[in-house]
Amino acid sequence: MADKLKVTLVKSTIGAIPKHKKTVEALGLKKVNKTVELPDNDAVRGMVKQVCHLVKVEEA
Repeated sequence: MADKLKVTLVKSTIGAIPKHKKTVEALGLKKVNKTVELPDNDAVRGMVKQVCHLVKVEEA
């Protein structure tokens, strides 16, 4: 596994269920096409898996 993950919000959360909106916000993403670098651990991977239809993930 890589040390970091680059997570980019590629789809708006306007139509998403509230749980997914909160997950995206907890990942540190607020606007479409913004990217954050997060540590590669099980907690982050679980959050990304929950909102995989809204984000793009790359190993950094």
